[in-house]
Amino acid sequence: MKIVAILYQANLPPIKDGIQKPMKPGGYSDSGADIACELMKYNISIVTPSENPDIYNDFDWVFPDTKQGIQNAIDKGANTFWLNTILYQDHIIESFFGREIQFVGQIPRLVDAYDDKYFTNELLRKNEIPIPKTNLISIDNRTDYALDIPFPLVVKPIRGRGSQGVSLVKNIKELDSKLNEIFSDKIYGNKVYVEQFLSGQEITVTVMPSGTYLINNQKRIFKKPWSLPAVKRFNHIDGIAPYNGIVAVMANSSVLGDGELNSKAIIDVGNHCEKAAELLNIKAPIRIDCRADENGNYFLFDLNMKPNMTGPSRVHRENQDSLTLLAARKIGWNYINLLKNMLMQTWSL
Repeated sequence: MKIVAILYQANLPPIKDGIQKPMKPGGYSDSGADIACELMKYNISIVTPSENPDIYNDFDWVFPDTKQGIQNAIDKGANTFWLNTILYQDHIIESFFGREIQFVGQIPRLVDAYDDKYFTNELLRKNEIPIPKTNLISIDNRTDYALDIPFPLVVKPIRGRGSQGVSLVKNIKELDSKLNEIFSDKIYGNKVYVEQFLSGQEITVTVMPSGTYLINNQKRIFKKPWSLPAVKRFNHIDGIAPYNGIVAVMANSSVLGDGELNSKAIIDVGNHCEKAAELLNIKAPIRIDCRADENGNYFLFDLNMKPNMTGPSRVHRENQDSLTLLAARKIGWNYINLLKNMLMQTWSL
């Protein structure tokens, strides 16, 4: 029997190639508590740090992703860890591989590689998956860079988190100002990349790993990654979808209608997302943001190995459907259905 413990991010990840990935306040303890509370509500065996967790206290429900936190969960009987945290190569969780423990989440070394957005986009481009034009700018050449992309441009951290640190710039003056700001703050390291701005509709596609699932009470086996229905994003601020810590995704996102879901453009981009997920050997859901150009052709522009998994399991968080949950509802899943199906895809090394 699976006995589940949810991990959250306790510390900043290590600096990689001079680049620091920012940390979400609370380290995803909010979504971790949402998950744990929902599992408990439906009598799925879980362990929590507190014997009587308070629904209003996130940290009553989740264990820190430290050696002590993980061991504490094992001592309480956990044999399945939900890796609701930021992973990277040599994360302490790797020292627990090889035991009789199962995991929900990605393989840390793969997250480490693919968390580099520039590296990942170039990998996808080489495999004929449509990616916007991009240029890399470092702190050393910020006054002597060459661009082969017309304005407006999107400036992005290489190891970012959601839309934090992402800006639209309309001319060279705005770009230089943004570069000076980023490099002087040193929040996102010594490199950024700039990307072609796509003016069309933005969608988010959640791709699930291969495995066995329950959909409408029917068992279905997927031999390759498969995608949930696409979710459209709207009410952008300066051309960028706002960070969901500021605006709940339910306020600016909705699943596409059946007609558009069956259109060639959406079917094609869904196939590209599934191909990307297969290349990356995913073990848990990933989220891929895509956007159309002026001709309606979609490009994949941001791949997130750890999509948010918030949900309405607690009375004060009833508006906290994640983008993945919005998509899951279209195929008949509610929050517990989504979590149960994720739990069916556990793996061990």
